[in-house]
Amino acid sequence: MKKIVKSAKTRKNGRDQLRPEYKLDYRKAHPNRFARRGSKAPLIVALDPDVAKIFATSESVNHALRSIITALPK
Repeated sequence: MKKIVKSAKTRKNGRDQLRPEYKLDYRKAHPNRFARRGSKAPLIVALDPDVAKIFATSESVNHALRSIITALPK
């Protein structure tokens, strides 16, 4: 059986010794390089094979969904 070595933070009283507050130096922070992708990336939805036979393009799916949206009561 392997011996489990606890880190210095968990040794005292058997609990995590986390600080109540951490001081972060925001001058060293970098912008999130992935943030821009999320807003511009298209949403991918998988269609069942029988539905994909009828709606061959994304334009046809969007047209059908927009028609349903306009028919919904507000």
